[in-house]
Amino acid sequence: MRALFEKAQVVNSQLNWQKILSVGFFVLVAGLLVRGGYWVSDWLVENQDAQIKKIVVLGKPKYTTDKEVVAAIKQVDLSSYFQLNVKAVQRSVQGLPWVATVSVRKQWPDELQVYIVEHKPVAIWNSDLLLNAKGQVFQADNEALQAYLPQLYGPEGSELEAWQAFLQFKDMLAVNDFNLVSLALSERFAWQLWLEDGVRLNLGREEKAKRVQRFIDVYPSMQIPEGGVLDTVDLRYDTGLAVSWKFPAQTEQQNKSEA
Repeated sequence: MRALFEKAQVVNSQLNWQKILSVGFFVLVAGLLVRGGYWVSDWLVENQDAQIKKIVVLGKPKYTTDKEVVAAIKQVDLSSYFQLNVKAVQRSVQGLPWVATVSVRKQWPDELQVYIVEHKPVAIWNSDLLLNAKGQVFQADNEALQAYLPQLYGPEGSELEAWQAFLQFKDMLAVNDFNLVSLALSERFAWQLWLEDGVRLNLGREEKAKRVQRFIDVYPSMQIPEGGVLDTVDLRYDTGLAVSWKFPAQTEQQNKSEA
């Protein structure tokens, strides 16, 4: 009986020490949190006037200048590092013509980093817009383009389909040394193609690829009239095709006579 009583006293003593240690640990943590809170508060007060002093443009944009980016960013209040609205900066830069996506982050103590991904134009759409490889249209200065782009035309919503069809037909025709430079899709979804030498292919609405292949197969056997140049090939038939020719020399002579 005495042994059980002594054992109970030992267990009770251990429990008391555990409680003391737990309470002590809690008090210590609480004290550190309070001190940490005071420190953070003091630090914020000391740095409340921190401002953005440096803007770094990343991503190596090709058509968007650093000056344009900085001007867009300055439309947002930059007077406080902590209160700066990063999303507002993002929206402002996103509004630049060539910018496809943009990410913005603050770098302590005074830097703003802006990562820009530009649209990569692949075609001119309906004469005044640009088209990227995803079939997205955007408005930007065509004069800034550094390379020739094909001309595509079509109703709103057909951008991606037109671009994919252009790539398909261009690959088919290139094998036979034809260079496709333009494509048009009408409101009724009839397709027309223009080759580099001005030849127009009318494909209609059905079996487009099959009709392009028919032109490729028949072209080598076409009988070209003297002085004639291929003008239009109408492939809107189940079989066969219709061909029209132009005669540049005769047209030039006629124009001189009329003058």
